[in-house]
Formats: sequence, C-alpha cells, structure tokens
Amino acid sequence: MLGAARTVWKRVPRVRRARRLILGGLMLLPSVTVLGAMAEAGVRARLRPDLLHRPVVFYARPTVFAPGLRVNATNLEANLDRLGYRRVHHRRVGTGEYYRDRRSWVIGRRGFRISGELRQPTTFVVRVDGWTDRVGSVHTDAGRTLQYATLEPERIHVSSGAGAAISHTPVPLKAIPGVLLDAVLTVEDRDFFRHDGVDLSRIVGAALANARARGIREGASTITQQLAKNLFLSPRRTPLRKLRELCMAIALEERYTKEEILTAYLNVIYMGQDGGRAIHGVAAASSFYTGRDVSQLSLADAALLAGMIRGPNLYAPARHPERARARRDLVLQLMHERGLITEAARDAALAAALPEPRDAGTQPETRYFTDFVTAQLRAAVGNANEARALDVFTSLDLALQSAATRAVAEELPRLEQRYPFLRRADSPVQAAVIAIAPRTGEVLAMVGGREYGVSQFNRAVDAHRQPGSAFKPIVALTALTAGRSSGTAQGAFTLASILEDTPLSVATPNGTWQPVNYDRRFSGSITLREALERSLNVPFARLGLAVGAEQIVATARRLGITSPLRAVPSLALGSSEVTPLELARAYGVLGAEGVLAPVNPVLAAVDADGNLLAQFDAGTTRAYSEEEAYLVTSALLGAVERGTGRGLRAAGYHGPFAAKSGTTNDYRDGWFVGYTPDIAVAVWVGFDDGHDLGLPGSRLALPILGRFLALAFDEEGAGTFSRPWGLEAVEIDPATGLRAGWGCGGRRELFLPGTAPTQRCDPFRRDYSFRIPERRTDARTLLRGLLRHLDRAVR
Repeated sequence: MLGAARTVWKRVPRVRRARRLILGGLMLLPSVTVLGAMAEAGVRARLRPDLLHRPVVFYARPTVFAPGLRVNATNLEANLDRLGYRRVHHRRVGTGEYYRDRRSWVIGRRGFRISGELRQPTTFVVRVDGWTDRVGSVHTDAGRTLQYATLEPERIHVSSGAGAAISHTPVPLKAIPGVLLDAVLTVEDRDFFRHDGVDLSRIVGAALANARARGIREGASTITQQLAKNLFLSPRRTPLRKLRELCMAIALEERYTKEEILTAYLNVIYMGQDGGRAIHGVAAASSFYTGRDVSQLSLADAALLAGMIRGPNLYAPARHPERARARRDLVLQLMHERGLITEAARDAALAAALPEPRDAGTQPETRYFTDFVTAQLRAAVGNANEARALDVFTSLDLALQSAATRAVAEELPRLEQRYPFLRRADSPVQAAVIAIAPRTGEVLAMVGGREYGVSQFNRAVDAHRQPGSAFKPIVALTALTAGRSSGTAQGAFTLASILEDTPLSVATPNGTWQPVNYDRRFSGSITLREALERSLNVPFARLGLAVGAEQIVATARRLGITSPLRAVPSLALGSSEVTPLELARAYGVLGAEGVLAPVNPVLAAVDADGNLLAQFDAGTTRAYSEEEAYLVTSALLGAVERGTGRGLRAAGYHGPFAAKSGTTNDYRDGWFVGYTPDIAVAVWVGFDDGHDLGLPGSRLALPILGRFLALAFDEEGAGTFSRPWGLEAVEIDPATGLRAGWGCGGRRELFLPGTAPTQRCDPFRRDYSFRIPERRTDARTLLRGLLRHLDRAVR
C-alpha cells in the first residue's frame, strides 16, 4: 500500500500545491489572528532531530550465563520479571517465556535491538549445580554447547532532553513492518499520501456528523495535524489552537517529505504508561505490550497497536481487554474492507489471543547513577561526542541497585520511628549507598539520597563528609607497612603491637587536642588488632602520631582518595572530609588484595553504526601486596565478629564480610563501610546541614548496609576470602604482644615475613595487674576490668 500511495502522490504535485495555496488564502482573509498563526507556524514547525534519530539510551549490566558463574535464583527471576518474561510450567518455552526447575533454566530470549542492529530471538538452556548454584553448562534447545549466553540488557534511562521519564525507542521507517503501517493509515489517515496536511473533505464530513450528534463524535485530524499538535501545542481544545494546528500542519508538509512526517509521527505518538514512564512511539509500545521488537509484529498485534493510538489508556489490553479486543477487531475488519488483508488472514488474526498482561517488576531508581554516568561521559568524550552516543552500556547491576534502593527506603523510616529525634520536616535525614567491584572499579549500585524527585544532589559522589573511625583501616595499613618500602621490617607495627589506651593530650597550633573513646573509658595496654576491632580512638591517635600524618596522607593517596587531607594529628581519627565513593574505593583495594582499579561506571558507549565512542580504562595498579592488604582484612573480619560491626549478623547477613563503622565529632555523620573480594560498599547517613544525629554509625548506617546485603545475596554471602601464603601465623600473648609459651595463654596472629616477635612471654615476669578504667569506677566497670584481667591470665 505504501508504494502505491507514493506513486499517486508523485502524479499530483501541482494539484497539491494549488489546494494548499487556496486553503492558505481562505485562512488569511478573516483577521490578523490567522496571519499571526501562519507566521508562528513558519517559525516553530520544525522537526526536532531526536524524533528521527535515537536519543542516548542507558542500559544496565546484562545477565550473563557461563560455566562457573553463580546463579542467584531470586535475582534472576526478578530480572526476567522486569524484562516482561512469563514463567511457564513446561520445557517447551516460546519467545518471552521461561521455565525453571531445581537443575536448569530454559529461557526463550526475545530479539532485541542494539545500536540499530536486531539480535535474533533464541532459546537456550542453563544447567545449574544444585549444591553450589553455579552454571555447569549452557546449550541451545537443540543441544549445541555455548560458551555463554546473555539476556537482553535492561534499559534504565533514556536521555530525551525533555526531563520527563519516558520509554522511547525511535526507529527508521524501513524497520516498521508493512502490516503496522497499513493498520495505522487505515484508522488514522487513509488519504495521508494524497492530502497536503489538511483534509477538507474529512473536515466537512466530521463537522456534519458532529452536528447531527450534537457533540464531538468524529475527528478530522490528519496524521500531520496530530504530529503538529503533539510537538508544538497544548491538548486544550479551542478554536485558536485548532487554527494554529492547521497552519503548522501546512508548514510541516511544505518543509518535509511524507516519509519524514510519518517517521516522526510513529516515533513520537503517545502510547500509554509503563508505571511512571510515558511510552512514546510504536517501537517502545511494541516492546511493552507484545514483548516483541516492532519489526516482528504479527498482524493481530499490529492492529492492536494501531487501534490504541486513539486512546492508549482506554484500549490498554491489560486494563481493558474487552475494549482492546473490540478495537483491534474493528481495525482488522477495516483493513479487510480496503483489500489490504485476505479474509483468511483477518479470521486468523481475529482468533488470536491478546498479548499476555505484562507482570514486570518495578525497576529501581537509577537517575542518580545515570546523572553520574552522563558527567563521566562528558569528561571522557566531550559534549559533541556524547550527543552521538546512542547506546551506553553501564556497569550497574539492577539486582544490587534494587537492594540498595529498598534498603534506604525501608531503613530510614524505621530509624525515624525508633529514634523520633531524627525526624525533621525542614531537612530530613539522608543516606547514600555506593557499591563497586573491587578488582575492576565497576560501579554496581548507587543511591545518592533519600528521594531523587526531591533532591538531585548525589551524596554518594559529591558529598564531602568526615569519615570518623571509618578512616582507621587506612591508619592501620600505614602502620603495618611502615619501614617496608626500605626493604626492612625494622620499625614496622604488627597486629600484635601493644598500644596504650590511656589519657592523651597533644599540643597543636589550635590548642590542646585530647581524644577520647566513644564510651569515654580507657582499657590500658591493648593490641593494635583489638584497638581496630573495638574502634578505640586513643590508641589510634597514638598510632597516628607514631607513623606521622604525612605518611597517612600518602597511604590514602595510594588507595585512590583524592580529596584534600590535612596532615594534622586528628587525621588518624578521620577529621578530613572524603566522599562515600572514595571510601568505598579505598576499602575496595583491600578487597582486591592490594590492587587499585579506576572508577568505571561505563562498559562501552556505542553509536548507531556500532562504532565505539568511549570505553573507560580498565587498567589497575598494585598499591600494596596481598599480604599487607590481608592483615587489615583479618582485623576488619574480626570487627564484624567481635567488634563494632557485630550488629551486621542481627541485620540478617551471615556471610563473610570485612567492615568498619564510623562516627564523627558531634555525631554529624554515621558510616558503615565493608567489602569482600567481589564487592565493596559504603553507606553514609546524616543531615545535609550537618545537624547532630546523636547516634553512632553502627546504629544508623549498619542497618542499611546489613539490609542491602541480606536482600542482595543468599546464604553463601557476597564472596569468600582466602589468606595469602606469604603470611606467618604465630601464637602470641595478647597482654604483652610476645610469643606465647608455657604459662602464657596464646592467640594466633598473622604477621608479614620477618615481623613476628622472637621473644617469648615469661609467665613469672608477666604483669598481672589490671588498670581501673578512667572516668567511671562503678562496681560493674571494676568487675568488667577484673574479668578481662582473669581472661588474659588464663590464656
């Protein structure tokens, strides 16, 4: 039909121009208003480039199946739900369906379009080991072994420039099947290729019909008029708006070909809602309502979409199936009457069922992340090249993003309910979550605040806040590696080194600095390990003085922290400001066994021709040895089991995790930061204006991180640690830091080669005295100190 209509159009160019001139002349006669409308049309009636060319589309990390990779059944099922796949109860799956049992998944992957290229649909089988939940093999339904298989990547954002949340997949006219073009032209504008933007006979006919009905029963707008209304005008029905619509339709026809106008119309037409996102264009509608690429539409589905244009929400198949079917059947009947389809084709399409209602899971908020990616792209390729980047494949893991979003959304109200003093109407308490892959630096999840719609400030990336005790692992790493750069172990601290937890006063240019512990008590002599596990301030203040603030700054730089750091004594307790992303990256170096990776939110940015426009650097540098990194890891593992992070177990996560809490002066910031070899996560909680929280990070940030881990990972946890072979394990006496021996209780400790103590503990010269804690001398405190002394004596 399209070819025949084009032929007719080429035969009558003179007639068409004459009719346009006559109509324009008639419209110019009545008043200056008409003249103004024509002038406005001449200026505004221009098609925007994003209607004929695709905008920037952001995709999440696709799900990949390959032998050896773990499959989290809950996350995979949520992924398939968000993509609109339907679960069936037999292994003969169709496109857009999946089947699962204890040992395998059978997935009928749909075709999908990437950078203008259509990836064909396929069915593959993933066999999973029931004990380890790891992929054993991947093969086609015909039995051919595959090295890997992927699901289509989930679209997380479309940069339309309009600021609205939309679902939009512009496609060229050649990608739209003939059955859909025929269906749309049949019900919306049969004479599209014959008129000049305004159909006079249709206007007269509609006016008579509406007069007889004493109301608006029939429309006369052509496709060109509809396009003009959608692009340039408000939906209000007034005589002036109708006049402007007519003028702009004529201006569009003068400037553009019929093919360009039809392409723009099919790409911009409103087609309903996908939750909070408006669906625009037949390609996005095809994907949402039928689960197929627009090029693969059946006759029945093409008629359904064409019929929905008149009222997308009125004829939505999931909401109003009877209306949708009746409208579809009317389109099919009209197409048959015009001779566009045979009787047999019509009857087969009439018998076809409506598409299954899409029960897609809700996609988590991703706009903090896509704002960050956009800024990174501008820095990497510039604004000019960014405009060409049509497909941006990001590192975001939607399962982890969903867990992070839920953790913040659920835990902040619980904290406010539990601690009413956190409720503030003027400035609500905020939270940020950032998760990265330690070995690659890929950003896996990002939540920049409580609610993007209220505040677009990305606290995960741009908020500079004091880390408090969350900075202590950096101080510990500085001390444990002191003297190693010269090739000697002399002067290096160990996890068994004895630190004094006694009152301390330090003279500074700003006055006397007197650090105190959180509970305002002192424990006497204590090992570096125990000081880190229990997050004691005074021993770490002494440790910072011993190694020097300049060396601590140097360690932070090697761990990837770039924010300004003041080389002052209080730096050891986290007095200088950093961002959550920087802190997650620094902890990630420990998780990656001493390797520093660049921050990497983008896997690739590709233009319409498949050309690679940007790919972020995946190069890594070794900042510390595996053994040096693992010493700090072993202490932070102890912090979760015995120290300030032990509340993580109560939050529902039971896998291995190395972590540290953080609280700043006056309780302005609460932190909990941790990692495994597979993920590093930083959580910050606080008020934007720095108002006092009144609680430590272990009460505020830990519940959010614990909830995130419990939602994101199963019983096996987020990864496992392995101890490097180069470390030496020695039994030591915790009271003295010397080797354990007869009469001295021992506790296994790890040491770098050449740093383990050589002297043994002498039970007859051992100091069995115990220090009465400072500041508080009640009976309970005395008893606690006595029990600690007896415990050391027995060991």
